[in-house]
Amino acid sequence: MLRGIYTGASGMVAQMEKMDILANDMANVDTTGYKRDTAVMKSFPDLLIRRTNDNGVYKFPFGSADIAPIVGKLGTGVELNESYTVFEQGALKQSDDPFDLALDGSGFFTVQTENGERYTRNGTFLINKDGLLVDQAGEPVLGEHGLIYLKKNNFVVDKQGRIYQNADFAGDPNRLVSIEENDWRNTQLVDTLKIVDFPEKRYLKKQGDSQWRATAESGPPVQADLGGTTKVEQGFLEASNVNPVTAMVNLIEVNRAYEANQKLIQEQDELAGRLTNDAVKV
Repeated sequence: MLRGIYTGASGMVAQMEKMDILANDMANVDTTGYKRDTAVMKSFPDLLIRRTNDNGVYKFPFGSADIAPIVGKLGTGVELNESYTVFEQGALKQSDDPFDLALDGSGFFTVQTENGERYTRNGTFLINKDGLLVDQAGEPVLGEHGLIYLKKNNFVVDKQGRIYQNADFAGDPNRLVSIEENDWRNTQLVDTLKIVDFPEKRYLKKQGDSQWRATAESGPPVQADLGGTTKVEQGFLEASNVNPVTAMVNLIEVNRAYEANQKLIQEQDELAGRLTNDAVKV
């Protein structure tokens, strides 16, 4: 009887953890570069059920597993196996702000933090008072040669992540085309954005502030295929890949499953009470 209570309780705990993941996705539906998470559940080990007697004749020793016929399997509950991030491409939204960068394809921008390098898909950047390119949290954005210093907004970024600076640009990404076709005399290549990818990016760990950190399972960062499968888009931002309608439907399903497990525990408790109070009297 108590086994049913434990099974229902494990189901409630698993659904509660799944609910937390979905609620976090819903809360970040408008967060730039956010990637949704998926929960993977697994069952506890199943138990084999055997008959203790056959045709009314008891077997000795009583309940011996080697001679008792198998009836079937009994589930013992469920638990959260893992949660991982789904790195599907989010929609690109045009902002016309030269400081906004988006990645079309696989890869991550690299930022320098107090705890080492961290990786992000949120390309909402700006320049601080020292002329350093930073993210919204004030963390420096890294190029292949280190920190990136710019002068105001007279720069453009091409699809391969190369940052060019020229007084004639005035922050207009479209000026890069005319410069490429005509005059490079006053153009300076500042640096190339450090954009990396991972062999097993599903094992990256979220750190908050739209950042991830590498793990032993994800493997070390490698150079992204810039200009190939990965392109940098200036004046665009990548939206979250959370579908609010799908997330809401999943949230309703989790609530229904939670309530079903709750009802199971109540019924098991009522049956245990009847067994204790009524059956003993008889």
